[in-house]
Amino acid sequence: MNKNTIRRILDKKISDKLFKGKTIVLIGARQVGKTTLIREILKDRGFLFLDGDDPLVRQQLTNPNTKQIENLLGNAKIVFIDEAQRIENIGITAKIIHDQFKDVQLILSGSSAFELRNNTHEPLTGRKFEYFLFPISYEEYEQSVGYLDALRDLENRLIYGFYPEVINHPGEERDILNEITQSYLFKDILSFASIKKPEVLEKILQALAFQIGSEVSYNELAQLTGVDKNTVSSYIRLLELSCIIYPLHSFSRNLRNEIKTTRKIYFYDNGIRNALIQNFNPFEFRNDIGALWENFLITERMKRNHYHSAYANSFFWRTKQQQEIDYLEEAGGRISAFEFKWNPNSKIKKPSVFLEAYPADYQIISQDNFRDFVGMV
Repeated sequence: MNKNTIRRILDKKISDKLFKGKTIVLIGARQVGKTTLIREILKDRGFLFLDGDDPLVRQQLTNPNTKQIENLLGNAKIVFIDEAQRIENIGITAKIIHDQFKDVQLILSGSSAFELRNNTHEPLTGRKFEYFLFPISYEEYEQSVGYLDALRDLENRLIYGFYPEVINHPGEERDILNEITQSYLFKDILSFASIKKPEVLEKILQALAFQIGSEVSYNELAQLTGVDKNTVSSYIRLLELSCIIYPLHSFSRNLRNEIKTTRKIYFYDNGIRNALIQNFNPFEFRNDIGALWENFLITERMKRNHYHSAYANSFFWRTKQQQEIDYLEEAGGRISAFEFKWNPNSKIKKPSVFLEAYPADYQIISQDNFRDFVGMV
């Protein structure tokens, strides 16, 4: 497959927002294709590209006055600042460009959600369209390679994930994923926060990788890594903000024996998860297929909901007696419950306690019907 052949859903959405009077902000993990996407959108237009990783660009864009900005922009009508979170006070600089240069379309991209959001939230209130770019979605992938090839490749995608470089270089997946996890994954976190023990960060991530689909105990993680519970909590928060992991909280309303305050943690990409534990074994040699399937489905559902503005609250459900449902969505007052099974022939006992307590649609998602669930409608 040639590079850049996978059309991203956000392509049209962002294109439609050009010159609508607001700054466009694109956030996502490193290496998910943010720069490629913006360059694709702007390929037939002239634009000024400024790289926030470039020290000279950082120097010029840190606390400039209006005249300095005017000199820098020249005649450009579109300005794309990549890795914008690396530029100090970028929010204030962006506000000046937005307010003083009305005919300029400013686009910011950043791999570090915590810095870019913190730095732009207040200055750009009411002045921005913000988008989040995930690794390639199954929907985007199938639309690119076709229905049969996408299905044929499903096991590979569950193991190696959906990072663009991984998809574009079959046969080199391990090397690329190892490079991403070692060179890029921690870059923003380590440069941003006072992380004194990167090895603790890695241990926490590895522990979380083994616990997909299970409730996460910060106390257990603290014992495992030799740091206190508050440190574990702050590290996990940083990992969430840097778009590596995300939480799913427990659903609880009616029943006394429902587990009320726990969370599960999932990875934005299966390939990253497998690289962290160095397990790229093929399916016949794995004992974590259920976990991979669950992580894939919940993440793909999140991509689908985000890209298509299908607003829903997401949960899992469990009682103290270990009755459970993998995934719930609540939208418009309706509850939908989903059980995930890789094997379509698996026997499943309906969660009668839940269905008696809540008016909910209930569905089992397997290989036979997952396309609708992940957006291939």
